[in-house]
Amino acid sequence: MHIFFINIFKIILRAIYAVLKIFPLKKTKILFLSRQADTPSIDFSLIQKELKTTNNEVDIVNICCRVNKDIAGYSVFFWNILRSMYHLATVRICVLDSYWPPVSILKHKQDLTVIQIWHSIGKIKKSGYQTLNKPGGRNEKFSKALCMHQNYDIIIAGAKVWNPYYCESFGVTEDKLYNYGLPRINFLINNKDMNKEKIYARYPEFKNKKVICYAPTFRRNAEVKYNDLISKVDFKKYILIIKKHPNDKTILRDKNIYTCDEFQPLEILTICDYLITDYSAIAIEGALLNIKTFYYVYDYEKYIEDNNINIDLLKEMPDCVFKDARELVEKIESGGYNFKAFSEYKKKYLPDKKGNSAKMIADLIIKKLYSTNIKQSMMEQ
Repeated sequence: MHIFFINIFKIILRAIYAVLKIFPLKKTKILFLSRQADTPSIDFSLIQKELKTTNNEVDIVNICCRVNKDIAGYSVFFWNILRSMYHLATVRICVLDSYWPPVSILKHKQDLTVIQIWHSIGKIKKSGYQTLNKPGGRNEKFSKALCMHQNYDIIIAGAKVWNPYYCESFGVTEDKLYNYGLPRINFLINNKDMNKEKIYARYPEFKNKKVICYAPTFRRNAEVKYNDLISKVDFKKYILIIKKHPNDKTILRDKNIYTCDEFQPLEILTICDYLITDYSAIAIEGALLNIKTFYYVYDYEKYIEDNNINIDLLKEMPDCVFKDARELVEKIESGGYNFKAFSEYKKKYLPDKKGNSAKMIADLIIKKLYSTNIKQSMMEQ
């Protein structure tokens, strides 16, 4: 029954889009799409800043809409889908950081170039086509009906070591990958001191204790065991900041913890002494700032079965991976850390070129924008 409604949905969108494609292309318009948040991400903002620096004539359109799973939320999202269809029909370049239905479902004009930058600089956990029919992944029938991750011309990837996993996740060949990394690398490196001062101004007590940030990944069919870790932390010695995944609706009530909702995880990293995560790519971002990173994987076997990961954490980061919260906290308190493994991890999994991603992506966009303009001009002659 669900597949039936998906097919009806596709027919309606394609009929509307056939009319919208009558409208002429706007030669300098660039469309940015995201389901990650309701406002442009750091990656989008930095790319757009570079674009304006390179060519101030570009017309940038942002459609950012995180789906709230209620009637109002779906209504807002459907309206944004319709808005995006008009722009997809009249734009030359589309940049997105997540799956967006009209991009993959619809048949576009020849001159549209779609650039998928995704929202992480690595592929620690399996995703997309790698997880079809897994308990923590996507239903294969629904995914194929929704044409998941189709129509991408370019995919911005991290270090080359991740390339096989990008190809598996998106169902593409390696020639579509550009190993530029994400602009958030620029943000982390160039704005570390500024972000630190901003956070300290809001939370001056963070200066007096060691700061631990716990940032677990989202589990589609399971809850995160926050309390197991919270109960083991000595709050006389440590500040504990918990940054939940945006899809995690858990309400944290412990008065000892901080959530720092006004700051993004990337900003919080700048004041962290320790990062605790599990299968999240925030570990790669933490590595950029040389933050001692530990992996709290209490559900390791189950996660492997339900979703799986692309790298062997136990092998890559020995002495830093724990299933027991008490042992993890004791390791932190001991002061010991496997810097040798951490150094090898950074060499292997961080992009070669750091701090120039925004400019490289902006230059690529301008190049593609120019080349499609030339192609269209030749067709019109």
